[in-house]
Amino acid sequence: MDKKIIGRKDVVDFPSIGLNNVQVKIDSGAFSSSIHCEKISERTQTGNNFLEVVFLDQYDDSYTGEEIRFENYKKRIIKSSNGVSEERFIVELEILLFSQSYRSEFSLTRRNDLKFPVLLGRKLLNKRFIIDTSKSNLSFKAKIKK
Repeated sequence: MDKKIIGRKDVVDFPSIGLNNVQVKIDSGAFSSSIHCEKISERTQTGNNFLEVVFLDQYDDSYTGEEIRFENYKKRIIKSSNGVSEERFIVELEILLFSQSYRSEFSLTRRNDLKFPVLLGRKLLNKRFIIDTSKSNLSFKAKIKK
């Protein structure tokens, strides 16, 4: 399989949660990927745990405000770029890059003080993409050409 060239940032879709044209930052320094959430609540109903999540926030053009429920999720300790470790919920999401669907784990966090609501890390990028930091929006440009 040939590796695709991806730039330092892009615009992608998350069809499994109904989000389109979401801005992402490509970060080869990050091991895992993360996505900004306005709301993250773990709940129990009839003895079963589930997660209720509202992705992005009202300031993002891709925001839907829809509450999405996950029955399959994990908790993991994640060390952020500033060196602080925190327990985060992890869910598997479908992401479209270059019109191809990939499933990958995303940690749920608050990124409202950061420029990009989504960070794509090495776990998703490894063995699939080569990063060219002089380029941007290559997947999005390929999408709108179709």
